[in-house]
Amino acid sequence: HRNLQKLSLFGDISILQQHGSISNTYLGKVDPDGKKIKQIQQLFEEILGNSRQLKWLSCGFMLQIVTPTSLSSLSNPIANTMEHLSLLDNHIPGNTTLITAVELERFVNLRSLALDFCDFTADMARVLADSNHVPLHRLSLLVHSVSIMHKSLDSMPEDENWKALTRNSTNLRVYIMAFDVKSDDMLRILKPSIPLERIHFDSYITCVSGAVVDLISRQYDKFLTHFILMNDVIDMSGFPDLSDNRNEDPLVLLAWRCTRLSLLAVHGYTVWAHNLIAIARLRGSDLKVLEVTEESIDFDQGELADQDVDPVHNLIEQVSLGLGRPWHAVMDIELLGVFTEPTRHFYREMQSFSEGI
Repeated sequence: HRNLQKLSLFGDISILQQHGSISNTYLGKVDPDGKKIKQIQQLFEEILGNSRQLKWLSCGFMLQIVTPTSLSSLSNPIANTMEHLSLLDNHIPGNTTLITAVELERFVNLRSLALDFCDFTADMARVLADSNHVPLHRLSLLVHSVSIMHKSLDSMPEDENWKALTRNSTNLRVYIMAFDVKSDDMLRILKPSIPLERIHFDSYITCVSGAVVDLISRQYDKFLTHFILMNDVIDMSGFPDLSDNRNEDPLVLLAWRCTRLSLLAVHGYTVWAHNLIAIARLRGSDLKVLEVTEESIDFDQGELADQDVDPVHNLIEQVSLGLGRPWHAVMDIELLGVFTEPTRHFYREMQSFSEGI
């Protein structure tokens, strides 16, 4: 494996999850004394230590395989020439991180990086903004409520850190995926100078607010291409309505302001039929993907009252006209392009996002 150039490991944690968090009982049964994990950790470090040509190292949710000392196994020449690094594991006990700003200083040639958002600190942003570092092109960040709970947001980059980073890395684009993150936290995280190209919200417990969508459409109108809104909250009172008590629907404003928007996917939030038509007309054929589940679409009384027009048929016709191609709602949530296990989706998207430099 001295010739190994790309090492990508993904652990499918969906089998261990209950309501989005990992159950320790299963791990305890499989490896009660932790010997297996130790063995695998050592093997992983041996692979890194013996590598001579590694350019791409990607580890996602490989439970406890990567430790805070793993990267020190890499020799300096390898760390200095590495082009992609992703270390994702929201199952690290306490507030330990897999990589520190000091460790990151060795990786002067990184073009793409993917980390847990709480691990991406102001100090790291400063390291990457340094002129001896090649410009960073892609940064993927996973914001998880569990991680925020254990680690906190106190060390995250401030707006001036993002400004400095984008001065050194003018082509930098950022992809954020947020799991069950409270709107207040989201409003803190979303600094104006982040060159945010893609954002994906996934909820089991906490829904996104209209204020967050509104902020995104105002701050990232020059960059945003992908906007995904998923909600699996079991709520008998129906889906949340982002346009509640607002003159304008935040999703329509997003489509109006974000002129580069090419993908919009929504499930589990109320999307009014007339707003969906407006979105299709605003972005037209530039909106390459418009995926909305049938159960998320609602019609107002006026649309339902008109005896001469079948509202569903009218919606399909109008959206298709707006987009300039045949369109229909997604009938089965399983068919949604983004409806895979969220960590798997993030890992897959992060890989293609990072490769697309």
